[in-house]
Amino acid sequence: MSQEERIVQWGRNGQLLDMQGASVTPPQGWAFLPAGDAGLTRKVTARTGFWRVQARMGKRIISKGIWAAASVIEAARVEVEAQRETPQYQQKLAGDRRRRAAKQEVYEGEFVQAVRAYLGFAPCYKEYEQAMAEAITRHAVPVGSGTVARTTRIPLEERASHAVIAWMRHQTTAYDSMSIARIKGERRQVRRMLAQRSLVLLEGYRQGRAIGADCPLWRALHPSLPATGE
Repeated sequence: MSQEERIVQWGRNGQLLDMQGASVTPPQGWAFLPAGDAGLTRKVTARTGFWRVQARMGKRIISKGIWAAASVIEAARVEVEAQRETPQYQQKLAGDRRRRAAKQEVYEGEFVQAVRAYLGFAPCYKEYEQAMAEAITRHAVPVGSGTVARTTRIPLEERASHAVIAWMRHQTTAYDSMSIARIKGERRQVRRMLAQRSLVLLEGYRQGRAIGADCPLWRALHPSLPATGE
């Protein structure tokens, strides 16, 4: 059985390419195991040679799965499934879920407070501050959301500020329906412009100025009311 290990990538039409771009074919009797089940993948890679299929997403390199001997994949799958049916495993799984849920609940509370601290609305708008912070948190913090709130590479306060601007971009501007030229840097420039508009909106609430019903943020916080506020 082959013990070869290498990195490959998908090419056009589904063919495999090595890191030099040359077409390669997996050994006879091999099968593809998609990424997604870390436990099964670990068992397979610990037992036999494999090819890891990688892809670049922006600055990140992600694994799309592995090619390995089909017989090894099937044997590992049977073993993993049997292990996951045991009471001990089910108890561990339930415990892990409870711990993740508790951790997520704590993070949601911390994130709401971080968003409120960033918003810093005047006393007359504290009700709006709370409602906005909760709406942003519901959107930003769910596991798997892929938002900036899920990264640990930047401080919580910075995550909160980015989440506010992102939420406002979608809720208070026409960004989602804009036709943006496919020019390098153009989308970033548009986002920067909209972010400045969002900061101007926030200042009115921070300073306690009178806000009309035509304010995009007011409308976003009152979706069930007419734009006139009547």
